[in-house]
Amino acid sequence: MKRFFLVGWLVLSIVPCFAKPSGSLFYREMVQVLKKETILKADEASKMVPETITMFRCDRSAGGKHDFYSEGDYWWPDPKNPDGPYIQRDGMTNPGNFVAHRQAVIRFSQIVGALASAYKITGNEKYVKAALVHLNAWFVDSVTRMNPSLNYAQAIKGRFTGRGIGIIDTIQLMDVVQGILAMQNASCFDKSLLVAIKSWFAEYLKWLTTHPYGKDEMNAANNHGTCFTMQAACFARLTGDETLLDFCRNRYKEVLLPSQMAADGSFPLELKRTKPYGYSIFNLDAMTTLCQILSDKNHDLWNYTTPDGKCIRKGIEYLFPYVADKSKWPLPADVMYWENWPIAQTFLVFGAKAYQNRQWFERWKSLDHFPKVEEVIRNFPVRNPLLWIE
Repeated sequence: MKRFFLVGWLVLSIVPCFAKPSGSLFYREMVQVLKKETILKADEASKMVPETITMFRCDRSAGGKHDFYSEGDYWWPDPKNPDGPYIQRDGMTNPGNFVAHRQAVIRFSQIVGALASAYKITGNEKYVKAALVHLNAWFVDSVTRMNPSLNYAQAIKGRFTGRGIGIIDTIQLMDVVQGILAMQNASCFDKSLLVAIKSWFAEYLKWLTTHPYGKDEMNAANNHGTCFTMQAACFARLTGDETLLDFCRNRYKEVLLPSQMAADGSFPLELKRTKPYGYSIFNLDAMTTLCQILSDKNHDLWNYTTPDGKCIRKGIEYLFPYVADKSKWPLPADVMYWENWPIAQTFLVFGAKAYQNRQWFERWKSLDHFPKVEEVIRNFPVRNPLLWIE
C-alpha cells in the first residue's frame, strides 16, 4: 500500500513537467519563471521619476521640444565628404546617432511594463499609482507630453528630416498599452486620465493611418510592414477601433503572411539582410504578436492558412531548431549582435500557448528574459509577456 501511494505521488509530481502548457497551468508557470525578477524591477520602477523626450534635444532635429526624433541606424558620415549627406552601411549601427528619445521611450515601456506586471501578479495598487505618474507625463501633461506623431523619426543627415521607416520606433509603446489594459480597472486609476490616454492613442492612430509616412510603412514589404500592423492593432485594441482591428486582420491574412513567408516557413526578405538570424527572429516575434492581439473567439489567426499552405505555425517550426541550437544556423552569422541572440523570444511563449507545445515553452523558460544589451532590448518590445496572456 505504501508503495502504491509513493508511486502515485511520484506520478503526480512528474506530470506537470510533461503536461501541455494549457490554461491556468501555463500562466502559473509563467509567473513562477518571471515573478521574482518582475517584482524586483517593479519595486525599482516605483522609485523612478518620469523622463520624457522633452528632457533631451538634438540640434539636428527639424522638430520641436515635444516631437520624437531619431536617426537612421545604418547611416554614417561620408569619409570623402564629412560635412555632406550621410552614406549607408547596412547592418552597421552608427554609434554617433542621436538615441536619447528612443532610450526614453524604452525606459518608459520598461517602467510601466514592470509595474503593470507586478500589479497583475500581486493585486497591489501601489504599482498602479506609480505607473500613473509616468503615463500622465508622457501623454497628458502639456509641459512633458510627447506629440502623437512621428514626423522626425529615423532622419538622415543631409537627406531626410524624417521617414516612414521611423514608425517602427513606437513598437516600444505596446507594453505600455498592455499595461494600461491590465491596470485600467484598478480603483485608483483616474478615469479622466484613462480617457486622455486613449485620446492620445486615437490621435496617433489617425496620424499613423493618414500621413504619407504611415502609408509608406504600412506598405513596407518586410518586418517594417509587420511592425506597422502590429502596433496599429495593439493601439486599436486600447481605443476600441474595431474597424482598424478588422483591417489589421485582413492585412495579416491577405498581405503579410502570403507575401513575406516562403513555402518552408522562412522570411526570405529577412534572410537577405546582413543580420539574417536576428531579423528572422524579430519578424517572427512580430507576426506571432499580431496573432496574439487579433485572435479572439470570433477570429483565429493562429490556425489561419493561406491557400498555398502558409501559416504562422510553419514559421515557428522553421525557426525553432535554430533557436534551440544556434550552431545549426545554415546562413552566415549576423554582422553585429550575433552572440546576443536568442533570448526568451516572444514567438516561443505565444506559440507554446497557442499550439500547446511543451518543447517551445521549455526553451522559452531556459533563455534570458531580462537582456541587458541595448540593441537586443530595443528589438524585444514584448518584454512583459504576463501582460499579454490571461
